[in-house]
Amino acid sequence: MSEELIQQTQKAIVAGDEEQAVEFTRRALKADLSAFSILQGGLMKGAEIVGDKFETGEYFLPRLMMTGRALKAAMEVIEPQLKEEYASGEAQQDDTGVVVLATVKSDIHDIGKNIVSSMLSASGFEVHDLGVDVPIKEIVKKAQEVDAEIIACSALLTTSMPFMRDLMNLLEVMGERDRFRVMVGGASVSEDFARDIGADGTADHALGAVKLARSFIRDLRSNQGAAQ
Repeated sequence: MSEELIQQTQKAIVAGDEEQAVEFTRRALKADLSAFSILQGGLMKGAEIVGDKFETGEYFLPRLMMTGRALKAAMEVIEPQLKEEYASGEAQQDDTGVVVLATVKSDIHDIGKNIVSSMLSASGFEVHDLGVDVPIKEIVKKAQEVDAEIIACSALLTTSMPFMRDLMNLLEVMGERDRFRVMVGGASVSEDFARDIGADGTADHALGAVKLARSFIRDLRSNQGAAQ
């Protein structure tokens, strides 16, 4: 029964059926399945399937957008339980902070970004999600305004990835590079690419992004302590 509910949730995401995605997510929670198992086996897996089919040309942008809406609706249902599972206890508050998150200029894809945004929020981070097609100057400006510790950028299209390099260059020119930890992600973003543009890291999935963000916060707090 548990596996069947997760499979139904996954299928609803693949179909881009917002109503069914919400319904099966609620059923899975009522069946006492962990929020993370629903997220990983249902929502993330469904989004991954759609992303793969989009890349191969089997699915097109309208289907991707439908899946994005279904995923967002399901995440709103699951996020309170995720917070209970991942943000409880004072110890975890020591390695959370402020994140500015966006899909970079010329890219409107947000499925992966939305998952990461929800996971970071559920894990106790204060997340400022700027949405999609965001100019790099706007990203940096927001990070300065909210005194962010982490800037996280996403890009699905390879043609959008150069904007991540531009972001790193802008931070250098502004003398703000050392102020932020920068994490980048997306289907085509690799560790080599992140290293090449001077970013601080990347992750293969949302849980990895949370772990990476926490490691950045620990490093920043450690450096601040050493400087005092």
